[in-house]
Amino acid sequence: MSSVETGLGVYFHIPYCLQRCTYCDFATYVHTEIKPPEYYVALVKKEISQRHNLFSGLKSTPLKTIYFGGGTPSLISAELIVDLISELSKFGYQTGPQTEITIEINPATVDERKLEIYLKAGINRFSVGAQSFSDRLLKMVHREHNAQQTKDTLALLRKYNLNFSFDVLFALPTQTLDELKYDVQVAVELGSKHISPYCLTVPEGHPLSKNRPLEDDQIEMFNIIHENLVKNNFSRYEISNYAQPGYESKHNLLYWTDENYWGFGLSAHSYMKNTGYSGNWGSRFWNASNFDLYDKDISAGKKVTGIHDLSENQKEMLRKYQSLTDFCHTALRLESGLNIQNIAEKFGFEASQKVQKIAADMTPHNVIELTKSGYRLTDSGVLVSNQIFEKFTFLEDDLKA
Repeated sequence: MSSVETGLGVYFHIPYCLQRCTYCDFATYVHTEIKPPEYYVALVKKEISQRHNLFSGLKSTPLKTIYFGGGTPSLISAELIVDLISELSKFGYQTGPQTEITIEINPATVDERKLEIYLKAGINRFSVGAQSFSDRLLKMVHREHNAQQTKDTLALLRKYNLNFSFDVLFALPTQTLDELKYDVQVAVELGSKHISPYCLTVPEGHPLSKNRPLEDDQIEMFNIIHENLVKNNFSRYEISNYAQPGYESKHNLLYWTDENYWGFGLSAHSYMKNTGYSGNWGSRFWNASNFDLYDKDISAGKKVTGIHDLSENQKEMLRKYQSLTDFCHTALRLESGLNIQNIAEKFGFEASQKVQKIAADMTPHNVIELTKSGYRLTDSGVLVSNQIFEKFTFLEDDLKA
């Protein structure tokens, strides 16, 4: 297993929201229902202090990315966001000119003063959780903002000539094809260079499960988004993300390209690709998703110098077959696809041959196609990606080591 480490991304989870959106299943809270942001940020700073040695081998180069997600990070004071960047720096995790620093913002939660504090701290990318330009649909999913507030927020970002992305939610109950076309058109016209379309996913019996577009209409919605964005110089670099050249999210790419990422805060997840233990193929670890449990864990003050210090119920030491499964699933999400040479270098020739055979057997069905370096999903394959991922899910007996 390669010991070469290529970089580190950091994720901060900020769980505060104005409201609970009907479709949301993230670890978030209405801001008045939990302890104040000052208390929470102090907790996250304690977590940094307690665990700063986990990735100490990567302090020599600037962080690749920092991402503030939620929740609504822009709901809390900008000074608290800056505090978290400063706390990382205090323990040797520096940012540089090439560090991508993203913050998720909701319309009507950012003004010029807040924006200038962000910019001074090095934040250089903004992810706008707008979802739709239809007030009718926004009200249906309990979003507090309206379409005009979204346009005003985007105008502010354009005034400063900033890099921003835009989320589009589709397959909502009673949503029409024309409404979706309008959402995509306006997002492009208002200057977004990165657009993330998300198909509404809710369980049976959920209030939003009724009156949704039929499956054929949902497929047509996928196609409408794809065709309109490609026409406007966007490429689908990952299943749920489109970008114009040079505007791909570096932080998103960490998740799909087998790189280290470190999550802080409530429910945050992390991945360490090389733990230093013999026979181990990386580790995933995570924080409690309940506010009181997270508070209790961090307030206990336990120092964590390595993976072995983490609680057994909050970490997973990956085996080779699990790591190979993850590697294939994430690579297939990307337009660049599976690189057979990369698989051989990390997992060995035999594993790469197994992967290659599975992919080759699927090419006649027009869901996977050959590339110069390996295989990738076709447009048809993207629509049935979960079924394809099942074929690249390995068991312990599939690999000798």
